Amino acid sequence: LLLTNVFHFFSPRPTSTMIFSTCLQYLLEEWLLNNLLYIVVYSVLLLATILFAVPLAIVLFFYFSGLFLLLYKRIRKLNGNYSSNIWDPVRLIIAIILDGCGRLWHGYELHGIENIPDGPGLIIYYHGALPLDYLYFLAKIFILKRRCCYSIADDCVHALTGVTGIIQNKKEECLNVLKKGKLLGISPGGMREALFSDKSYKLIWHKRKGFAQLAVDMKVPIIPMCTQNIREGYWIFGQSTLARRLYEYSRIPLLPVCGGLPVKFRTYIGEPILYNPNVTAEELAAKTKIALQSLIRKHQQIPGSICRALLERFHKEKKKE
Repeated sequence: LLLTNVFHFFSPRPTSTMIFSTCLQYLLEEWLLNNLLYIVVYSVLLLATILFAVPLAIVLFFYFSGLFLLLYKRIRKLNGNYSSNIWDPVRLIIAIILDGCGRLWHGYELHGIENIPDGPGLIIYYHGALPLDYLYFLAKIFILKRRCCYSIADDCVHALTGVTGIIQNKKEECLNVLKKGKLLGISPGGMREALFSDKSYKLIWHKRKGFAQLAVDMKVPIIPMCTQNIREGYWIFGQSTLARRLYEYSRIPLLPVCGGLPVKFRTYIGEPILYNPNVTAEELAAKTKIALQSLIRKHQQIPGSICRALLERFHKEKKKE
């Protein structure tokens, strides 16, 4: 009896705070159980909105950049020759904004810039679902070297011509760019590679060799380039055999891009493939494809992983010994 009394004396007694917290916990659990379905549905809708809204916001940013360039042209009363240095101030503004976004959201890094020649050259790159990495590269190289790398792109992005130096896919225009000692960026996979490649980072070039013939004709080097985790940052929604057939028939990119996760982006520029008069265009195209595949395998873990790509934001690139 004495021991029982001692136990009750020293045992903790419920206080008003404990009673309030217990009631609050009970009410919270009951609310969660009653509204679990709504919570799940709204969470999925919010996530889907974010994943589709970020790519859309990026596209709108570039078109607004084109509008900004048009206003600059009207105010300054400039002509349409975008290759002139008079456009450098507005290019620099857009490049700084773009580079800041890349470093802030994706921790963007550029490695191997020493492999880019001072003269003309072809930048051959892997095309992600949303080639934001390539635009980061354009901004970075303009900031560091004040060089405008011209690009061949789909007709739907020609509104950005003045911002990134986009030209039409015509041999005469490509020759003029290289004759002026400029850089020219080409993705042989193009829209097909953007839509139907995946986390295995396979190249979808088919039998394209026009870029190689251009390099042979102009006797310029080819520089392979790829970006780590580009497929983990943005991906295509709705890939299927039917979608592939529809694209091959219509050549219209109907599949939406989703993503926008803040994964780590590192762009790697490989060693240039120098001009060799004994190498044909077919051989050069095959050699370029092998070089780009090797560059991807060296710097990208395949298959890609979103979790690993997010964790790489906290890892620094290992220095070469």
